[in-house]
Amino acid sequence: MENPKTIRRVTVLGTGGWGTALALVLHSKGHDVTLWGSTPDYVEFLKSERENKKYLKGIKIPPGLKITSDIEAAQDQTNLIVVSIPTPYVRKTLQPFKSYYIPGTPIVSVIKGIENETLMRGSEILRDVFTEPPIALLLGPSHAEEVARNLPTTVVVTSEDIKLATEVQETFITEYFRVYTNSDVVGVEIGTSVKNVIAIAAGICDGLGFGDNSKAALITRGLAETTRLGVAMGGQRDTFSGLAGLGDLITTCVSPYGRNRLVGELIAKGKKLPQVLEEMNQIAEGILTTKSVCALANKYNVEMPITKEVYNVLFEDKDPKKAVKELMLREPKSETEES
Repeated sequence: MENPKTIRRVTVLGTGGWGTALALVLHSKGHDVTLWGSTPDYVEFLKSERENKKYLKGIKIPPGLKITSDIEAAQDQTNLIVVSIPTPYVRKTLQPFKSYYIPGTPIVSVIKGIENETLMRGSEILRDVFTEPPIALLLGPSHAEEVARNLPTTVVVTSEDIKLATEVQETFITEYFRVYTNSDVVGVEIGTSVKNVIAIAAGICDGLGFGDNSKAALITRGLAETTRLGVAMGGQRDTFSGLAGLGDLITTCVSPYGRNRLVGELIAKGKKLPQVLEEMNQIAEGILTTKSVCALANKYNVEMPITKEVYNVLFEDKDPKKAVKELMLREPKSETEES
C-alpha cells in the first residue's frame, strides 16, 4: 500500500505517447494525475475514448486519470509538473502557464532536444520561461510503447539538487520502471539529444541495406562524438557510458519504434525530407536537433563527422551513399584520438 505521505498531485503536460505513458506510470502508483493537452478536440477524444489511439493504440487510460486542456485546472494545487512537449514547441506552449505557475513547484523535464534559435537545452528553456524553478530531468532508454505495457525499463533522474532527484526517483519508481539518480545535467541532456541525430544515421544504414558491422561502428563512433561535445560543454565523461548515453543511443538506433531512425531509413530509400515528414505526421526531434548540434559543434570547436553528414543529407540534399563513402574515407586515425 502506498504511503499516503508520498502521494503527489502531478500534472503531465503533453498528450503524446511519452506524456501519456508517464501519466499511466504515475497513476499506477496511486498519485493524483492530470494529463494536459494543448488541442481541445483531441483532449475531448481522449476523455471519451480513454485511449490515445494516435500514439499508444491499444492502451486504455484508467477512468481515475484526469485529462484536460484547461491550463488553470491543470495547475490547480499541483505539486509536481512533468513537461513532455517536443522541443520546438516547448517555449510557446508553456508561456500561458507562467501566470498560473506557483514559484517553487518542481518541474520534471523529459525533453530530448536543443532549441534551434537559442541553442538552449530543455532545462535551460524551462528556467528561461519560469525564472529558475526547481528542475529535474527524467531521461534514458525508454520507448513509450514499452513503458505503457509495463515492460521493464530503466531511466535516470538528474538534478543539481540531489534531494529533488531522490524525491522524483521515489515518485516514479515501480517494479517495471526503475529509476537511478545522477547529478550531471549537461551530460544527460546532451547524450539524450544527440542520440536522435545518430539515430537518423542508423536509419540511413538500415535504408541502404547495411549490416550489423555498420550499425555497431555507427553507434560506437556516434557515442564518441557525442561524448566529445558533452565533455566540451561541461558534462562528465562517465555519463556517456550510462543510461543517458550508450543506453539511450542503442535503444534509439535499433528500435522499430524510433521515429528518428525511420526518418533516416526512408530518406536512404529515396524519399525527400518534406515527403517523409508529411507521411509520418509526427515530430522526429533529431531533424531540428541536427541543426542545433552542428551549431554547438562549431561553437565548441568539436569535430562531429557523423552529425555533419546527417546535416548534409537532411538539409543539403546530399546522396546518403556519398555521405557514407566520405565518412569511411576520412583521414585514418587512432581510435582513442579526440576526433
